[in-house]
Amino acid sequence: MEYINRDLQKQIVKWFYKNKIIFILGPRQVGKTTLVLHLLSEYGNKENYYNCELLNIKQLLESKNPYLFKNLIGDAKFIVLDEAHTVNEIGKMLKLIHDTTPDLQIIATGSSSFQLKNRSDEPLTGRAYDFLLFPFSLTEISRKITKVELLSKVETILRFGSYPELFNKGEEESKIYLDNLTSRYLYRDVLEFETIKKSDKILRLLQLLAFQIGSEVSITELATKLGINRGTVERYLDLLEKAYVIFRLKAYSRNLRNEISKKEKFFFYDLGVRNSLISQYNPLELRNDVGALWENFCVIELIIKSINSGEKKNFYFWRTIQGKEIDFIEEADGKLVTYEFKWKNKKTKKPAEFFNEYKTSDYIVLTKDDILKFLL
Repeated sequence: MEYINRDLQKQIVKWFYKNKIIFILGPRQVGKTTLVLHLLSEYGNKENYYNCELLNIKQLLESKNPYLFKNLIGDAKFIVLDEAHTVNEIGKMLKLIHDTTPDLQIIATGSSSFQLKNRSDEPLTGRAYDFLLFPFSLTEISRKITKVELLSKVETILRFGSYPELFNKGEEESKIYLDNLTSRYLYRDVLEFETIKKSDKILRLLQLLAFQIGSEVSITELATKLGINRGTVERYLDLLEKAYVIFRLKAYSRNLRNEISKKEKFFFYDLGVRNSLISQYNPLELRNDVGALWENFCVIELIIKSINSGEKKNFYFWRTIQGKEIDFIEEADGKLVTYEFKWKNKKTKKPAEFFNEYKTSDYIVLTKDDILKFLL
């Protein structure tokens, strides 16, 4: 497949040669290696790409001898350490390299933040900057297809997600790819590295969440259904977030007495993974979860749009005890932008309770017909 420019690249390049190690994190198979090779071709030399899963590279980095590494890279000014999370105590070695070779620009990639960041945060405090790469966004996809094709592509994304490998794949190939990917990235990233023995509980937890996207989730109820304690469920959820399988939205609450403040919603970084977990790839006209799929899609697209543009925002949903709700809220510099997600029917009523209290907030209804003009 021809290379598709990633929007995140603009933000990454801004930090080149500012005395920072750059981490590119994200789920497996979202194109991190493709992106760093592209960056090397533009700003460095492809011979300075190092795969940390190779035994000789891994052993050299685990030696914690920056001068041996300097002998390997020579006079290079720009290097990539791909799959850096596979190196034990990678943070300590990166600190040594950074301190002994301050003019060297290092990019390190990793597919799980609890493998890479938790092994590197302490020694790299103030020396590193993180970027999160997602599957393709609609904006990125739009560079390769027409607007007419893009509308059809949205429906495909709701069923099969937007992993780069699936860009031009048929339905059967996509199903096989997603089922294999889901198994690998659950069991390899979460179970193998965290030595979790109850793999059936992790899988069942994800399936329960898959059926509740767009709905408030009760941790206590999840624990009861799984037959495990609440603390274990919280730990599993935390691991799944750090492995970039799911993410959570918290409830927005500032002033109103009847606002829900402790509930959470969980969404999937990729809908293909979500659908694979519950074996539901049916066409949209045969489904009863299109509204939930659309909400998950819009939430992740808006978050990607914010991250790729370098904007710092907080994200929430809002609901009252009486059931009045807003699907999604962006907060930046004290300004609120609220969203309602409707697949087809644009008719909706603004919750007066919210806008009477937060008077300057914007209100946007996002349907599939609005998607091109708004998200692109």
